[in-house]
Amino acid sequence: MKIAQIAPLAEACPPKLYGGTERIVAYLTDELVRQGHEVTLFASGDSQTSATLVPCTEMALRLNPAVKDFLPYHVLMLEQVRRRFDDFDVIHFHTDLFHYPLIREFADRTVTTLHGRLDLPDLQPFFRTFSEVPLVSISDDQRAPMPPVNWVGTVYHGLPADLLPYKAQPTGGYLAFLGRISPEKRPDRAIEIAARSGQELRIAAKVDRADQAYWDEKIAPLVAAHDNIHWIGEINDQQKAEFLGNARALLFPIGWPEPFGLVMIEAMACGTPVIAFNHGSVPEVIDHGMSGFIVNGMDEAVEAVGRLGDISRAQVRASFDERFTAERMAADYATIYRDLSGSRRDAARLRRRRGDGVDLQVVA
Repeated sequence: MKIAQIAPLAEACPPKLYGGTERIVAYLTDELVRQGHEVTLFASGDSQTSATLVPCTEMALRLNPAVKDFLPYHVLMLEQVRRRFDDFDVIHFHTDLFHYPLIREFADRTVTTLHGRLDLPDLQPFFRTFSEVPLVSISDDQRAPMPPVNWVGTVYHGLPADLLPYKAQPTGGYLAFLGRISPEKRPDRAIEIAARSGQELRIAAKVDRADQAYWDEKIAPLVAAHDNIHWIGEINDQQKAEFLGNARALLFPIGWPEPFGLVMIEAMACGTPVIAFNHGSVPEVIDHGMSGFIVNGMDEAVEAVGRLGDISRAQVRASFDERFTAERMAADYATIYRDLSGSRRDAARLRRRRGDGVDLQVVA
């Protein structure tokens, strides 16, 4: 099939540092190409892909200090998509809300993956208005707050099987917190778990501008107050393999309805068990007692640290291989594409036969 992937422009595909949605778009795109599909990726110009890249900005917007407002750049990207919508059998959007008015006439040839939380009241009238648009959730729990809409599947995230190597014997002896410093991610809980269990905690995380005050007023003082808590900062993919692979466990002490939680399967790929609070997607991702522990409070979390020896790191990796590879993710999406009522499997062939060209610059 000839498939368009439409990525957010905040980060490159894949991101240089922190970033979830663009990372998944990159892995999905490359795996669809590997499986024989003809894929075009609309993304920032510093993206790295085996697909045909349509560069919609020079670089990831978050890394460009001259950019103050992301919205105009996404609208310009959608204009490029609009000019080419007839080129593709299926158009797959990962851009939240921007594109819905644009696609109403051909929505049955599109799919939109919702990557964020859906329990915000302002979203209810929006999705009631666009209830016919085909949607994919990234966990079943993510769907709970939504009005009746056109769900066409739940597809769990996946990673390339060789991206993060399995580490049978971690050498660090520490607990890990990886992700973003924000109130809903509850790094304060991670610090308390480490303090109460007498373990070293290493925090590798991004601090967004919106969360700077939370870091300054709440988390930084906690880090400074404990000798066993070490701040690493934002890390890249190469550092992530070392950081997760050498940890005794990943702490995932969230306090919100996490739609998926990519860091959980990144840890699992390394063989590192996860201690996660029972919110959102956690029960769908973690097999309790096999790939980690699902806990309902601080006492259970501290107890779980003492039970990490009961978890086989080989079994953790096996759970990842069985459920969370990019190969499985791409196959799931390909099935959804074929089942869309408006998908056109012969559009690319007919267009090539006519000798039609495109008037957009693309780079491989």
